[in-house]
Amino acid sequence: MEKYIGTKEIEATEMNREDYNQLRGWKVPINENPLDEGYLVEYQNQKPNVEGFKGYVSWSPKEVFEKAYKRVDSMTFGLAIEAMKKGHKVARKGWNGKNMFIVYMGPLYLPPYNTEDTNRKVNDRTAKWIGEDTPLDSQGYFAMFTANMKWQPGWLASQADMLAEDWMILQ
Repeated sequence: MEKYIGTKEIEATEMNREDYNQLRGWKVPINENPLDEGYLVEYQNQKPNVEGFKGYVSWSPKEVFEKAYKRVDSMTFGLAIEAMKKGHKVARKGWNGKNMFIVYMGPLYLPPYNTEDTNRKVNDRTAKWIGEDTPLDSQGYFAMFTANMKWQPGWLASQADMLAEDWMILQ
C-alpha cells in the first residue's frame, strides 16, 4: 500500500457511540461499547445523509479523530497554509499586533497596459517596470495585513512562525 496524507475542513462535536446511534435511529451492536468516546463529524461539501444536517454525517472514535484533526484555533503552520489555499485568512494567537492576518494571493494574469481592452489590465505603475507591451503573469504569494493597517505582499514566515502551533483561522 502507498501512504497518504490529507487535510479537510469539517465540523465536529463530542458525542459517544450510543448518542450517535440514537441520532441515526440505530441500535448499538452488541460487540460495541455504547460509552465509547468520540465525535460526531459533518463533512460540509458532501451530500447530506441525515435529515437536519447540511453535509455528510459520521462518527469517529476519540483517539482516531484527535490524531487526524486539530481545532482551527491551534493549527500548525502547514495546516495554516492549507487553510489559506482554501481561501481563509489566518493569524497567530501569539502576535502582538491587533487585526494582523495573512492570506494567500493566488496567481493573476492581466493583459498589457497598452491593450485597447476595457477590462482589468496592467496599470501604469507596473508597466513602468515590465513594459507597456508585457502582460502581467503574477505567481501566487502570501500577503500580510499589518498592525498598522498596511498591505504587505510577499510576507515570509520566521522560524518561530513555522514551528508554532497557535495558528488560527479568522472569520
